Amino acid sequence: MYKAATCLSAGSEMLLEILGPGIVGGLFLPILGALPDALLILVSGLSGSKEVAQNQVLIGMGLLAGSTVMLLTLLWGSCVVVGKCDLLENSTSVDSQDTNGFSLFASGITTDSQTSHAARIMAISIIPFIIVQLPRVFKFLSGRVAVLIALIVAIALLVSYCLYQVLQPWIHRRKLEFAKHMLMILGILGHPQTVALGRLMDDDGRPNKPIIEKLFHKIDQDENQLVSPSELRAFIIGLKMDEVNLDNDDVVDKIMNEFDTSHDGNIQEGEFIKGISKWITKVNHRSSASHSNDILDQYMEAREQHNMLIDQIDEAAVENIENPASTCLTSILLLIIGTSIAAVFADPLVDAVDNFSIATKIPSFFISFIAMPLATNSSEAVSAIIFASRKKQRTASLTFSEIYGGVTMNNTLCLAVFLALVYVRHLTWDFSAEVLVILVVCVVMSIFTSLRTTFPLWTCFVAFFLYPLALILVYVLDFVFGWS
Repeated sequence: MYKAATCLSAGSEMLLEILGPGIVGGLFLPILGALPDALLILVSGLSGSKEVAQNQVLIGMGLLAGSTVMLLTLLWGSCVVVGKCDLLENSTSVDSQDTNGFSLFASGITTDSQTSHAARIMAISIIPFIIVQLPRVFKFLSGRVAVLIALIVAIALLVSYCLYQVLQPWIHRRKLEFAKHMLMILGILGHPQTVALGRLMDDDGRPNKPIIEKLFHKIDQDENQLVSPSELRAFIIGLKMDEVNLDNDDVVDKIMNEFDTSHDGNIQEGEFIKGISKWITKVNHRSSASHSNDILDQYMEAREQHNMLIDQIDEAAVENIENPASTCLTSILLLIIGTSIAAVFADPLVDAVDNFSIATKIPSFFISFIAMPLATNSSEAVSAIIFASRKKQRTASLTFSEIYGGVTMNNTLCLAVFLALVYVRHLTWDFSAEVLVILVVCVVMSIFTSLRTTFPLWTCFVAFFLYPLALILVYVLDFVFGWS
């Protein structure tokens, strides 16, 4: 199973290099990454009679819980340790600088805002677990109906997540277009301050009409009380926003379409004042989410966001492969081999765990919880730790995003397979303790990771502590309180 996971991971990465993100990166990669776990869960409940399936399906639940808990505890904490860098006073890590040793507060990692979004998506993915437990809590719904509703919700969340991943490159491009538009607006609104004309907004954030009129007359070079497209283009070029790579003709066209309400091909003074006032209102709305009300400060923030989006699009760009046909064939072969190995050895592995449980008197859940994720998630874990060890914000962000993505697939695809088994084979839902463990770990880590982007070294101990806590919690609930 470890070899199967390795082949699937290598084949997926090679295919991503050729075809890039979109359908491959958003749809196939997450599904292929979760395929070994999904196959093991599937075979755990397919074989034998209903009684045998009810017993063996606990192995599938152990794998599902163990994989999720391992990713969010042992792997998450290990990535913080190997990826730690020095933290500045503003709690931002310094790339490739690790001079503070194992200081609990002066070293750590920083991720981008997109990684926090991935953590929030992970938090949403636990909804099916909550639904399936409702009959145990409120007694108003039959267990079989709850399983069916949770299955439908899990499939809907899986489709939504894959669709989001597929559309992410398009979303990034749309964000980049908006970022450029905001930079243009902030650059024009901030220009009067840089040339000592004054501020276009007063202290209350309202349009400063006399300064707007001054700006209009500055752009109106032939003093005919009209701003022509050529005059506007000369003004845009004079702003020298070369680092943003704006298309000057496109900027002029957009401003003319927005300001020239009379459609006479020129901007009158009243139209200019009205258009700038609309921009000021838009900037005032934006300033509520900004760290500053000053236009020049907002311009610097917007430029940083623009550059970050450029980096994200560059990362997703498809590299030139010397021999794409050969690479594509190799990747397909690896995917076929990995899938075949997983399909052939999934059932024997489940039987081996069941027999080992009987021989040693150790509950099968604990064997599958601890041992089986090592087989199915080891290649992902090694890859994540190697990537995190590069000690850069960008690689840390990608590493933790992949961890959260793996958990999301466990909570949607793998859970959907498990729920389908329970529903189709008319099995009893008797996994309250196991589900509670998944919920506790996911909720704690989701809240922890979605509300902050910097994680000092001490945060790894929070993650590490959750792993033994999960095992103890299942043991106490099942064998002391008799939940199962």
